Amino acid sequence: MSIPPLTWKELEAMTDFEIDTVNGATNAQSCLRLFGFTESDIRVTLYRDNHAWCPYCQKIWLWLEEKQIPYRIQKITMFCYGKKERWYKHKVPSGMLPALELDGKLITESDDILIGLERVFKPLEQSMKDPAVINLRQLERLLFRAWCTWLCYPTRSSKEEQHNQDQFIKVVEMVENALSRTPGPYFLDQFGTVDVIFMPYVERMNASLYYYKGYSIREENPRLAAWFEAMETRPTYRGTQSDFHTHVHDLPPQMGGCWPNDKPQTLINQARVDNGPWEGLPDVTYPEPETSRTEALQRVLKHRTNIIRVNPADETLFDPALRCALTHMITGETCMPPLGSDSALRYLRDRISVPRDMSIYAAKRLRESLEKTASLVGNGQGSAIPIRHRRDQDPANFAKAV
Repeated sequence: MSIPPLTWKELEAMTDFEIDTVNGATNAQSCLRLFGFTESDIRVTLYRDNHAWCPYCQKIWLWLEEKQIPYRIQKITMFCYGKKERWYKHKVPSGMLPALELDGKLITESDDILIGLERVFKPLEQSMKDPAVINLRQLERLLFRAWCTWLCYPTRSSKEEQHNQDQFIKVVEMVENALSRTPGPYFLDQFGTVDVIFMPYVERMNASLYYYKGYSIREENPRLAAWFEAMETRPTYRGTQSDFHTHVHDLPPQMGGCWPNDKPQTLINQARVDNGPWEGLPDVTYPEPETSRTEALQRVLKHRTNIIRVNPADETLFDPALRCALTHMITGETCMPPLGSDSALRYLRDRISVPRDMSIYAAKRLRESLEKTASLVGNGQGSAIPIRHRRDQDPANFAKAV
C-alpha cells in the first residue's frame, strides 16, 4: 500500500540534524575551522576543490584537521567540472590545487605545503624528512604508478592486462609487508604523516579497481583492511571519506580515462556500484550512525531549490517524485511517484557526491530510496554520467551551496 508524499513542511519537521561546521567534527561543508580558537588566531587558508574530489587536497585537509590548526577554506572549481575562477588564476596562474597561504605566503604542491606547515606547527608525529617517512613516501609513489599503469591505459591483450595486474599486486604486497612491520595497524608505530599521505590515493584505488577491474584491495589484503578500519575510527578521516560511486565517476576525467577489463566480477561490481544495493560495499565498515537518514534529508532540504532546478525533468514532475523518495527514506513506507519520474530520480541518484553533499552512509540511504522509488514506475535511467568531463556537476549551478 502506498502513502501520499509528505509536504516539504512535513519533511522539514522530520529532521533536526545539524552539525557545527566551525568547531565540530570534520566536514566538507565548512569554510572556516576554528577548533575552539578565534578568527584572529588564523594563519592558514586552504584552497581546495569544491567537490572534495582532489586527492592532494584531501591530504592537506586531513593534516590540518588532525593537528587542529585553525584555518579558512576557499573552494575552487576543478578544470574537469567547470571554469576556474579568474581571481584564483591570478593567485595561482597554473590553476592547480591545492594551494595554501601560511602567514601570507603562498605555497603550492602538496608535499611542499606539508613541509611548510611542519616548520611552523611541528610534524604530525613524524616529519616529512624523516628517513622512514621518505622511504614510505617513495613506496606510495610506486603504488600510485602501478595503479595508473593498470587502470589508466588500454591494454592490447589479456596477457598485457594480466601483467599490469600482477605488477600492481606485487607493489601491494610490498605495502602489506610495510604494514606488517609495526605492532599496530598504521604504517609506523603511531598514526601520522605517512597514513595521511597514503590515504587519498589508496581510497581511490579501492574504489576504482573494484569497479573497473573486479579487484577489491580491502577484501583481498588483510593488512590494508586493518589499516582502513583503523583510519575509519578517526573522525578526521570519516569527514573526508568518499564512497565508491563518487570516486569511480569522478576519476575518469581527472585521470585521462579508466579502462575496465572484461571479467565477470567486474560487471557484477559495476552493476552494484551503479544500481545498488550499496549497503555492504567495501567502501566503509564502521557502524552506520543513527542519523544517516535525517542527515540525508536535511541536506536535500537545504538545497532542494537547486536540486529541482538542475534536474532535466519538469519541476511539476520531479518535485512530487523527490518528496516520494524522501518520504520513503524517512518513514520506510512505500510512496508511489508520478509516472515518468523514474529517470529524474535516477539522475539525482547518480549525482550525489560524497563527502561534498553528505557523509557516506547518508548517501547510501538516499541513493537507496531514490532507486526504490524510481523502480516503482519504471527502468528509465537519467542521462549518462560524462566520462571526458563532469560539467554536469558545475558548481556554478549551486552558487549558494555550502
